[in-house]
Amino acid sequence: MQVVVRDNNIDQALRVLKKKMQREGLLREVKAKQSYEKPSEKRIRELAEAIRRSRKLARKKAQREGLLPMPKPKPKKPPRKSLFPQLDSSSSGTGPKTKTT
Repeated sequence: MQVVVRDNNIDQALRVLKKKMQREGLLREVKAKQSYEKPSEKRIRELAEAIRRSRKLARKKAQREGLLPMPKPKPKKPPRKSLFPQLDSSSSGTGPKTKTT
């Protein structure tokens, strides 16, 4: 797994890394390995996951076919204000003013 750090922005790179790890399921796997899971508990967990997946697929299929209403769209968030507007490239200013004599 590889994450590119741009402009020495470690915070953004960490966010991207965490999101990739979550998508891959690494965090869940590490958490599960912290303690022993009995084989019977593992079977029950895997069965519950399979049931959850099949119900989700059936719900999505029913929504596509029009049998169930589509989920409500999430409201869009307004863009965040920059903490450093003078560094923001999208700002209308041309940068810091300098005096010439």
